[in-house]
Amino acid sequence: MERTETSQTIAGMEKDLSSEFNYGLKEVAIILAAGHGKRIKSQRSKMLHKIWEVPTVERVYEACAQGIKGLNTIVVVGIMAKDVMRVLGKRANSVFALQEEQKGTGHAVQAALAKINPQRFDGIVYVLPGDMGLLNKETIEAFRAAFLESDADMMVLTGMYEGDPEQNSYGRIIRVKETDASGRPSRDDAGRVIKILEHKDILALPDDRPYAVTYRERVFEYSKRELIEKREFNSGVYAFRFKELMSVIYELTSDNAQNEIYITDLIALFNAHGYTVDAVSPREQYVLMGFNNKSVLREMEKIAREKVYEMLKDIVEIDDPEDFFIDESVVDQIVELDGEGIPLDVRIGKGVHIGKGTQVNYNLTLKKNVFVQGNVRFGKNVTVGENVLLSCFPHQVFSIDDDVEILSGDIVKGNIEIGCKARIESSVNMTGSDEYPLRIGKNVLIKGTSYIFGSIIEDDVFIEHSVIIKKHVSRRLKRDGTIQPVRFYLPMPEGIDSVESLQGAGPSAEH
Repeated sequence: MERTETSQTIAGMEKDLSSEFNYGLKEVAIILAAGHGKRIKSQRSKMLHKIWEVPTVERVYEACAQGIKGLNTIVVVGIMAKDVMRVLGKRANSVFALQEEQKGTGHAVQAALAKINPQRFDGIVYVLPGDMGLLNKETIEAFRAAFLESDADMMVLTGMYEGDPEQNSYGRIIRVKETDASGRPSRDDAGRVIKILEHKDILALPDDRPYAVTYRERVFEYSKRELIEKREFNSGVYAFRFKELMSVIYELTSDNAQNEIYITDLIALFNAHGYTVDAVSPREQYVLMGFNNKSVLREMEKIAREKVYEMLKDIVEIDDPEDFFIDESVVDQIVELDGEGIPLDVRIGKGVHIGKGTQVNYNLTLKKNVFVQGNVRFGKNVTVGENVLLSCFPHQVFSIDDDVEILSGDIVKGNIEIGCKARIESSVNMTGSDEYPLRIGKNVLIKGTSYIFGSIIEDDVFIEHSVIIKKHVSRRLKRDGTIQPVRFYLPMPEGIDSVESLQGAGPSAEH
């Protein structure tokens, strides 16, 4: 079948953005990111919805990379594949695998395993959903350690559902009962994992007869109500021995209510082949959260914000714990500065946004709704007023020296240096570009409705109500020894012949 232009484009990106699989590494994480935003009613890929300003698929990727050193990663993409691949980009020891048809999680794993030469790899395979945006390296480390210590062939990361069982849409963990259907005690097998039964398949069961499952030649029965009320659920995170996984992965079938190939069916297959299956739960339940609707996504965002607040609440002042953003790299920086034993005296106003790349400093006050984004470097004793925007592009640097004040409503962005004790009053707009950086000297005062672009302002200069574009403003002394201020400076207009007055535009003009 001939590929369409779109398919060819995706295949090209898949190849260009994939690195070589490193067969010297003995562990590989498969991240399932082929889903889309249909159930959450979004045109954006589900995997690109953000938790604390980071796409969920990127959070899962980073949790794996930080929790397991020396790891290959295979990211399975499908719907909106180009968007997901573009966000993650090309990374070392990372491969993209295209799932061209959405045939279920088991089929997605098959697509990923096709990227591995089974003659050259023998290690551990981890499988994780790409929407678990609260997953962290500590959970991955603990899960890996539990798997290695268990000597199992497969392990499932499970959680305990705390809400109304009727609202639990997760797959249920089916364990061996104390007695089988004939009343015989299970002894050592009691509590072992038999299989995972998907919620939609439970709902499809008849109400009038039990669900029977065979485990090691013994039959166990469960009523539909019993299955619905089970609280232990499948998180969608697994670990496998590679060879055992390869021996059964292609035995998966789509014999279920949704006609899909489920990864959950691997438990029954592993048991049928005499392999061992174990399960373990994380220390913190919230790390297992995934989402299929906007309300759960908001709940995950709230949890992420609360975690940051708990880390910082006794180090800096945060005016509104429910309305702020501080990038995690900046959080780490604040914690490190606090470790030096000097009080920070940092105050974060309601609605403040501090993005990646920002460098905070001692005695920093950011008032309500300040937005900081990019490589903005604060000196000591800096105050920024309400509704100020400070930003620069990733390759630029925006430096603010000690004892600077930037007052309410200012927009300051780009390649900029502001000298110590400068004061930028309200209604000022300043920009510096790569070709024309903006340099503001020491003790400079800029006030009124002023716009300054790509200029050099020497020390001690006072500017008021002026538009200064690509100029050098010198420090000049008047005869009385005071410094000459710059007031009401306006450049000559360009394109004046394109501007004319409207004729007959008064109230009595005809229409």
